[in-house]
Parts: sequence; C-alpha cells; structure tokens
Amino acid sequence: MSLDVNRPYRKNLMTRGLIYMGEEEQDIIIKDISLTGVLAELKCDQAGCRNIKDIFNMLSESARIDLYLPEMRLAGEAEVVRVDMLNEHILLALDFRNITYDVDNQLYKRKVYRKNMTVPGIILLNGKYHDFNTVNVSVDGLTINLAESFSVEAGEITVFAIEQLELEGEIKVIWAEHTLNGGMMLGLQYVHMEKKRIKGIPRFTCE
Repeated sequence: MSLDVNRPYRKNLMTRGLIYMGEEEQDIIIKDISLTGVLAELKCDQAGCRNIKDIFNMLSESARIDLYLPEMRLAGEAEVVRVDMLNEHILLALDFRNITYDVDNQLYKRKVYRKNMTVPGIILLNGKYHDFNTVNVSVDGLTINLAESFSVEAGEITVFAIEQLELEGEIKVIWAEHTLNGGMMLGLQYVHMEKKRIKGIPRFTCE
C-alpha cells in the first residue's frame, strides 16, 4: 500500500455553497475539503446547465473566483486548479488563496458577502477630497482606510468615487474608528447609486 504523505488530508462531506465565476453566482456542492482547498460539484439544473467549454470561457480572464460556504463559515477567494467531468457532472478542484474563517459566525448576521480587496478611491469629507484604500467591498457598502485622522460623524452623507470599480455616488458614514498608525477606518453604506450589480462583486445573500 502506498501512502502519499505530500497530499493534505481531505475530509468527505456534502455541504452547499456558492461561487462567483464569470460575473455569475453559481450553486455548488462541496464533495470534500482539506486545509488547502475543496472539491466542488457545480449544481446543474435544466434552466442553467454548464459544460466544460462554458467553464473554461468563464476562467479565461482569471482562475481566481469568490467562494462562500455559510455552513462552514468560510468565505474568500480560491483558485480553480482543475476542471473534470464525472458522470455528466462538472467537478472543480479549488485551492484556497484568501479565505476567512468566521469564528464569530458573522456570516449569518450579514445580509451580503463582503469581498476583501484593496483598491484606491476618493471621498469628500470636511469640505475636502481625501484618498483612501478599500478594505472590503459589497453590493451594499464598503469599509475604507484613510491615512489621516479627523472628526467624522456617523450618519453624515457625502460623495465618493472608485474608478477601478466604476463606482461613484452618495454614501453614508455608518461608523468611524481611529487606527494606531494615525489614520482611520470608515464603514460606509451606499445611498444613491445603482448597486444591484457591481462588476467583480458577488451578492452571496444569506437571507
């Protein structure tokens, strides 16, 4: 009997989840999981069945996808390292790349998935535009980091823009927190903006 000591232990299980691939959310069933990744089966119904060609077309720009496993409290990014067909079912081998394990079970409390990403933007506060970097982004709002710290009131409504995500409009300050490096973090909620579909950002609704 041969034993592959280099292969991480994989636990068989059956749990449902979601991936965001090709600007679309797809239902999956997790077949097994290890410390480094999962084997997922794409759920296939008569209305939206995918084939291998469809999958490769979706992955043509990037093999990185968003992964959401609410029952296991896992969310983040994974990389598709293999696509197989088994008895007309499509299997995806996914390696974890930027995964968060939610020990406090906040995934169930949030209405939508937050994608951890760092992109630059600008926001108008105290009569002046300030540069910021995002911490996470969702279809409902975002968290940002600013290099400087000043007084900001919760409930304040202002304007912002993120060129890379093609986002701009009015936004509301939900909370403000000063950081140890002399900067601050802001939790923001969209006010007037078409936010049902943001390029590259899944909804992954828990409701």
